[in-house]
Amino acid sequence: MTDQVPSGAPQAMRVVVVTPERSLYEGEAASVVAPAYDGLVGVLPRHAPFLSLLGTGDLVLRTSEGELRFHVSGGFVQVVENVVRVVAEKAEPAAA
Repeated sequence: MTDQVPSGAPQAMRVVVVTPERSLYEGEAASVVAPAYDGLVGVLPRHAPFLSLLGTGDLVLRTSEGELRFHVSGGFVQVVENVVRVVAEKAEPAAA
């Protein structure tokens, strides 16, 4: 028996990246890799509900238009109902 994704399953998830000062990204992504406090965390569509403290490092979003990177520090990442929210104390676009 193989694990198959149902044909009606979402292929992307909604992602929001914010700091206390501004919103950095709001849109869809096929995957997210976040620097959690105790290591990297990968999130794909239909991920189970999840909450973790953010550490310091690069947040990587894979979108239909390519890869986006943000250097983040502090805050948290939350996954609920195919929505990923990254609330960072500090964040800025990372150099390519």
